[in-house]
Order: sequence, then C-alpha cells, then structure tokens
Amino acid sequence: MPQLDTSTWLMMILSMFLTLFIIFQLKISKHNFFHSPESTSTKAQKQNTPWETKWTKIYLPLSLPQ
Repeated sequence: MPQLDTSTWLMMILSMFLTLFIIFQLKISKHNFFHSPESTSTKAQKQNTPWETKWTKIYLPLSLPQ
C-alpha cells in the first residue's frame, strides 16, 4: 500500500493563505468608505421634565436654624 506524500502540503497551505490575503486586500481596496462620517449632525432634542419647571429647595436637617 503506497504512503501518502505530505511533502507539498506546507507549500500548498502557505500559497492558499497568500492567495486569500491578496484577494481580500483587492476586495477591500475597491470598497468605498465614507470620508467624513461626523459630517451628518444629529441635533439632540431637549425634553422637558416636570421637575425642571419647578423651583424646589431641599432642607437638610443639619442646615436648619437652631
């Protein structure tokens, strides 16, 4: 029974990785990215809460006059 020749496996695996790397680099280089994503401004809307319109003062027990 003949034995399996594995002497070329290393070169095949390395060449496969190199080819895949080159293909992915070419695909990524053709992709168009946004140049300035911060140019789109989103204005935050201020929400009025009930406690913002009222004036309240909290008296601590130690700050009361004696």
